[in-house]
Amino acid sequence: MSDDADRLTERVDALEERLAYQDETIEALNQTITAQWTTIDALKRQVANLLERLEDAVSGPGPVDRPPPHY
Repeated sequence: MSDDADRLTERVDALEERLAYQDETIEALNQTITAQWTTIDALKRQVANLLERLEDAVSGPGPVDRPPPHY
């Protein structure tokens, strides 16, 4: 019976060790995902700003045909 208890204790210890490493991995992945979402949000804002500037440039007044200043 002691042999069964020892094996069970070893298995529980091994599972606890794996769980600890998984917790660390999950936390690292969570930090990575959070950083990526921050970057994605910033890039989305930049793209929206660039699209707005492009639309303004395309729909804005065209070049004005004025004579050069030396005339």
